[in-house]
Amino acid sequence: MGLEDAKNQVDTALTREGLKGLSNENTFGGITSFLRRTYTKDLSGADIAVTGIPFDQAVTNRPGTRLGPRAIREASALQAPDAPYGWGYDPMSELAIADYGDLAFDYAVMADAPGAIEAHIRGILEQGAACISLGGDHSVTLPILRAHAAKHGPLALVQFDAHGDAWADDDAARVDHGTFVYKAVKEGIVDMSHSIQVGIRTDNLDPLEFEILDAAEAHRLGPQAVADRIKARVGDAPVYLTFDIDCLDPAFAPGTGTPVWGGLASWQAAAILRGIAGINMVGGDVVEVSPPFDHAGITAVAGAHAALELICLWGWTRR
Repeated sequence: MGLEDAKNQVDTALTREGLKGLSNENTFGGITSFLRRTYTKDLSGADIAVTGIPFDQAVTNRPGTRLGPRAIREASALQAPDAPYGWGYDPMSELAIADYGDLAFDYAVMADAPGAIEAHIRGILEQGAACISLGGDHSVTLPILRAHAAKHGPLALVQFDAHGDAWADDDAARVDHGTFVYKAVKEGIVDMSHSIQVGIRTDNLDPLEFEILDAAEAHRLGPQAVADRIKARVGDAPVYLTFDIDCLDPAFAPGTGTPVWGGLASWQAAAILRGIAGINMVGGDVVEVSPPFDHAGITAVAGAHAALELICLWGWTRR
């Protein structure tokens, strides 16, 4: 397959036969599924399903993360023609990857959203595929974790974030992007002995037994040492990896609801994610991309790359 195929390929999200292979349709045209993968609800034979969770509610400052999945898919079109550089394998050709589309829910009944999200993810996992989710604010990770824990048991949580999201909240009816970690821990679906937060740079009043590598320490240690710490922490435990885009410094991801300076550079995040290859990752998400606050699309580009890295991580131990 080469660049000349662009004259014949278009809308491969619908016209592709099968779930594998690169795509060389014009990056500026066509239906923008994630990485130009086939849109389908039938996951027979699929290794991974990518799905969008277009949900945000009471974010701290700037709303708009409900538009994140669409922006990430659009940004991913530039990645679709080539294997990701530096991994040594092409997940798009070796793995059967489908775009499962987005969650459908009643936007006027916010209290029902967590249940709808959990059922949506369970529907993917029950078909035998792994799931990489595109958010959405960080509240979406709680019901996603519930669905994964129902299949795999308590999970090691690797959280890239500027915030601990562990504010105390014992009201089960509240849907809050800043309390998902607290609730997940209290529900027993996170294995604290193997969990770690990376890039934190706001007060974390109750660390809940997480190992915390804050941004300052990550800068001091360097990416490989951070990766080694993550791998040592998680061991062989099943891992869920959540990548809040605000773990990156606002210079690299301005379009997020709660930007905090002093964060990771995109090159550091890329190196860390490459460095943890071999962990037993069972699922993951990229959240908090808020396109209205980034006219250049820098944040969506970062989100698309992060999501592809999660796919590469999942596939690395299953090749």
